[in-house]
Amino acid sequence: MVEKNLLLQKNDIHLYVSDPHRVRGTRVLTRYRDMLTEEEKKKRARYLFEKDRHRYLVTRAMIRSLLSRYGECEPREWRFSTNEWDKPEICTHQNPHGLRFNISHTDAMICCVFTPELDIGVDVENTHRKGETVKIAHRFFSVLEEQELRSQPQERQRSRFYDYWTLKESYIKACGMGLAIALRDFSFTFPPAGTVDIEFAQRRIDDPSLWNFCTLQTNDEFKISIGIKGETTRVSPQLVIWEGVPLQGWRPVRLPIVYPFKG
Repeated sequence: MVEKNLLLQKNDIHLYVSDPHRVRGTRVLTRYRDMLTEEEKKKRARYLFEKDRHRYLVTRAMIRSLLSRYGECEPREWRFSTNEWDKPEICTHQNPHGLRFNISHTDAMICCVFTPELDIGVDVENTHRKGETVKIAHRFFSVLEEQELRSQPQERQRSRFYDYWTLKESYIKACGMGLAIALRDFSFTFPPAGTVDIEFAQRRIDDPSLWNFCTLQTNDEFKISIGIKGETTRVSPQLVIWEGVPLQGWRPVRLPIVYPFKG
């Protein structure tokens, strides 16, 4: 059963987090598969590993069932279009109120974020995953960001790396252009107020005053950043966080905030 008729006010952001490893059982997975379009079923089948097919299935069930909490369609009825950079949006005829969403996932965590009308992006990263961090900063960060990162005490550098990484991903996803935006053309800074600022290189045409960002730490393992564009710096966005499993229930939770939204 999908809970329906949740309302999103102008300044609301709803974030949902789910661990795909918790989803087991033939009955619920069959219900998930029944939601997919033929195109989605074919895309799922192209994944080589079962863990990736499973995560894709849970992700699609999650976004479809969550959309039905806000809109009039049943989960299997939702249809999507993409822009030239493949960012998905709800087809216009199913979205009279301008609901916007974005999705991110990493191992053991899927995030979906919703807001009315405004461009929004989310990124989640597992900060314990194997791989280089500070050593590769020069490839992805601006000069300003790399300098600030390396100025941190060594024990803080890995955490700061993921601050930058998730914030930068949230920005390019909200813009809907992905890596078509050069990652060195914008920088994040962390003023004494405890919030996040964004700055743009001259060749990157954008207005910093229209952007607002938030970073959360789910526990010692996962870091989440949300970026939203609009008149959101005057009044702080109202963030509500839900944790659960698609079709099996959601409950409001509180997560530690590393950097809050401005306002």
